[in-house]
Amino acid sequence: MTTIRPFTCSDLFKFNNVNLDPLTETYGLAFYMQYLAQWPEYFQVAESPSGEIMGYIMGKAEGRAENWHGHVTALSVSPEHRRLGLAAKLMHTLEEISERKKCFFVDLFVRVSNKVAVDMYNKLGYTVYRRVLEYYSGLDDEDAFDMRKALSRDKDKKSVIPLLHPVRPEELD
Repeated sequence: MTTIRPFTCSDLFKFNNVNLDPLTETYGLAFYMQYLAQWPEYFQVAESPSGEIMGYIMGKAEGRAENWHGHVTALSVSPEHRRLGLAAKLMHTLEEISERKKCFFVDLFVRVSNKVAVDMYNKLGYTVYRRVLEYYSGLDDEDAFDMRKALSRDKDKKSVIPLLHPVRPEELD
């Protein structure tokens, strides 16, 4: 049985099987530690009965007024544990945390080319809010979809009304 539990510092030594996947954005140690220190409730891990890390999610709460929201910074499941519903469980956990923090919505950025992830987020109730041009820097400067899901505080679902034009990273609020 899989356990969803808070990420700990020692997990940084055990999540290579998840983090070395080519679909996962990998960050420096200081970045993970910053999230663990500032938003510990948003940093969760899926663990097998044997103690193996199967996946994780990290995020934060940010914004103000009607833009107060939960944000998914990273979600990854190791290749051998995909298609078991772990990503959905981790997303649900982050959404519940965001509900308790009285957020209006949850958002995330995903590569436009990552059709598997886009389809999964759609099934979880997320919609494309806007396209962010050249969000992912590198060889391809790939665009991202900013996907959102309204939470119960956003009764009129204003936060998920799509923008009709793309934006650049420097225009993100």
